[in-house]
Parts: sequence; C-alpha cells; structure tokens
Amino acid sequence: MNNVEEIIQKANKYRWDIGENLHDSILESIYTDAARIADKAVTREGGKQKFDWDRWIDKLVTGRWTGFPIMFLLLVIVFWLTISGANVPSAMIASLLVDTVHPLLKDGANFLHFPWWLSGVLIDGAYLALAWVISVMLPPMAIFFPMFTLLEDFGYLPRVAFNMDNLYRRVGAHGKQALTMSMGFGCNAAGVIAARIIDSPRERIIAIITNNFSLCNGRWPTQILIATIFIGGAVPSFLAGVTSAAAVMIVAVLGVVFSLVVSWALSRSVLKGEASAFSLELPPYRPPRFLQTLYTSLIDRTLMVLWRAVVFAAPAGVAIWLVSNVTIANVSLAEYFIKWTDPYAMIIGLNGVIILAYIIAIPANEIVIPTVLMLTVLTTKVAGFGAGAGVMFEMDSVSDTAALLHTGGWSVLTGINLMLFSLLHNPCSTTIYTIYKETKSMKWTLISTFLPIAMGIVICFLVAQFWRLFA
Repeated sequence: MNNVEEIIQKANKYRWDIGENLHDSILESIYTDAARIADKAVTREGGKQKFDWDRWIDKLVTGRWTGFPIMFLLLVIVFWLTISGANVPSAMIASLLVDTVHPLLKDGANFLHFPWWLSGVLIDGAYLALAWVISVMLPPMAIFFPMFTLLEDFGYLPRVAFNMDNLYRRVGAHGKQALTMSMGFGCNAAGVIAARIIDSPRERIIAIITNNFSLCNGRWPTQILIATIFIGGAVPSFLAGVTSAAAVMIVAVLGVVFSLVVSWALSRSVLKGEASAFSLELPPYRPPRFLQTLYTSLIDRTLMVLWRAVVFAAPAGVAIWLVSNVTIANVSLAEYFIKWTDPYAMIIGLNGVIILAYIIAIPANEIVIPTVLMLTVLTTKVAGFGAGAGVMFEMDSVSDTAALLHTGGWSVLTGINLMLFSLLHNPCSTTIYTIYKETKSMKWTLISTFLPIAMGIVICFLVAQFWRLFA
C-alpha cells in the first residue's frame, strides 16, 4: 500500500513539475501508441483485424511448414545467381589476366633477359596464382555479398536465425550461428568475422570452428566441375544436369549437418555448456538501400577478403612452381611426393595429386583445380595440355578435362571423395589467419584447422571401403 501511495505522490509531483497540459499531452501520446500497438498485435473477439503485410510475410517465412522450404529455396536462388552470374565475368577476367597479360609478362621477361627460374617463380608461379584467385574469387563475392546484404537490409536474415534457433539450441549452439553459416557460403573468413554478433564467447567459438563446413565460393567451382564429370557422367545425358546440381546441393546440406554434429560434440566436451537464451527482435520489413548495400558488400567485405586472399596466394604460386621444377635425379619434388603418397591416398579413395594440390593450395581453394590439372600433366607426361611444369591452367572444355583426369586414373569414387574432401579439409590460410585474429588463441586456431582434415580422412575412408565392398 505504501508503494502505491508513493507512486501516486511521484505522479502528482511530476504533473506539478512539467505542467498540467504537457502532462496530459504525454499521457495521451502514450495511450495512443499503446492502442495502435494493441490494434496491430491483438485480435479482439468479433472484431475485424486490419491486414498487415509484415504479419502475413512472417506467417510464411517463419511458419512451421513453410519457413524451411522458403529458406532453402532462397538459398538455392542465391547460389544459382552467384554461380551462373559469375561465369561470364570470371571468364573475362581470366582471359585478360591469364590469356593476355601472362604472355605479355613472359615476353617482357624474355626481352629483359630474366633467368628462366626467375621468370618461372615470378610470372608462372606468383602472378598466375594471383590471376586465378582474382578471376575465380572476385565475381562470385561481388554477387553473393550484395545479395546477402540485401536480404539483411530487407529484414529476412533475422527470420533465418529465428527459424534455426531451436535446431542450434538443441545441439548447444546459438541461433545466430545460422547467419554466420550463411555468410560462410560466400567466404569462410567473412563468416568467422560475422560470429561477432554472438555475445557468448563459448558459442562464438563453436560458430567459428564449424564455419568451415559452409562451402565457400572458392570451393564451388571444384564441386560443380567434379559433379559434372563424374556424377553427371554416370547417368543418362538428359539427367546429367539435374543430377550434378543435386549432388552439389547434397554436399552443401551435408556441410550444415556436419556443423550441427560438431557443434553438439563441442558443446558436450571441450566447450561444454548449455545454449544461452537470447531475445531476437524481428525488425520490420523495409526496402533495401542499394547504394549503401553496394558500398558495404563491395568495400567492407569483398575487397577486404580478396586482399587477404591475394596476400596469401602469391607465396602459394611460388611453392607450386618450385615443387614442380626443382628436381633430384631429373625427377621433380612434386613427382616424388605424389609417388610416395599415392598408396596412402588410394586407401581413402583419393590420389597423391589431390593431396599435394590441397597442401600447396592452402592459401586459396580457387587454385585447386588449376593445380590438379598441372600436376596430372606433370605425372602422366601427357602432351598437348598446359604450358609446362609449374604453370597452372584450366580448360574450356569439360570433356577435355574429363579425358585428362581419366588418363590420370580418376574414377567415380575419386570424384565423390574429392567432393567430400573439398567440404571436409582445412580452412584456407586467409580463414586460418582470421580465426587467430578473432579468437586470439593458437589452441582454437589449430582445432579449427585440423578437425575438418581428420573428419575428411575418416569420411573418405568409410566411403571408399563401402564403395569397394558394394560397388
């Protein structure tokens, strides 16, 4: 009772301090806003509810039966637009940097009488790696990040977190991890940075460790090419396109499944704890701001991530050229390594070429396929492909690429396990560096690096044993 009297006294004093008219005006404004909110949120018996676009859209995008299909459909559309839209600009940039500028640089080096090894290291090695990374990485990011930011501005991404919250909470993670996973489909380094939106340090580390299970844009070309050759090539031609696309999407969905499984395991072991509760405010839908979106996605995200990748790509190009051209008894270091690792790689359904390509292409997934093709020519001694040892290349024809890989002893099992290993292997050096910057911990950086490799080896081994037993 004393509390009530105290509140009344304070209200009367407040009225006296600000004046009777202003006090009544403030109360009227509060009641008006409350009535407006009530009319929007409460359905009165016998009353007719006013149609509300936000509520109608929310019933669809967060509905029990419609939320996940819409989310999956939007993801497929974003992927399709990114992949198909990036084909032409990627080809144009590759034509400029690889087919035009590279020969000019070689001619310039010859004119200046560069030693063959210096020309090889700088132009065939460092420059070509930079050229492949820029041509393969820039166009997809320039498409994916703006679309992702547009969905964020529109107000849809918080609905994704709302839909996924229950799923991630059950495995001991945070609902916002769905957003970091989505960002990881563009670039894992960007997905790691996006984990800052998670307040809990434990759940933020889980999101960082598992972000590598999102297929970044650097891995999509490998997935699409291998699926087209080995999955699409194993079915009738009229089913090849659909089957290849389905195989790639299955691998992408497997990445999400692995992220949930690993999140569950981490939350019950080294990162033991219960998922924290969080209040998620669903903002109103609003028209995206296109100019701000372009600036944010292209400057703050695309160019920043591309610059980090470029910094790491040049040393990788040098390493690729050196292992292919430094010889002992007329046999290159690459050939020695491939011959030594081949028997072990075969156990898990891969080969030595793939293992070496993923080791020396750690700085950027974008150069895996050019490196694989170059190493295949180097080891098989097939004539008519590429421009020499250490010179990465790609082919315009899928059938020619398939013929070269088959010559290298590739099978359907090799293709399937390469797709799985492309999903389950160490992050690129840009992502590893970003993980260390975000966690400030060598322990979590090493776990993030080697956990996917261990999983990839185990999964590929099991698939290989199953294949040999039943195929």
